[in-house]
Amino acid sequence: MSTLTYVYADSMAVLGPLSLHHEPHSYDLCAIHAERLSAPQGWQIVRHEVFGEIK
Repeated sequence: MSTLTYVYADSMAVLGPLSLHHEPHSYDLCAIHAERLSAPQGWQIVRHEVFGEIK
């Protein structure tokens, strides 16, 4: 699961770890939809990936 957040002012879609809080312009996506995500022309996608757990 991932959370997608749109930053309209910067024409950016940010995809990161599942958020613990509901935020405006944010949407939770399953792994399949997160992988297939595309952005409108002129927008960029920023993908934050978590590689391991911090203890």
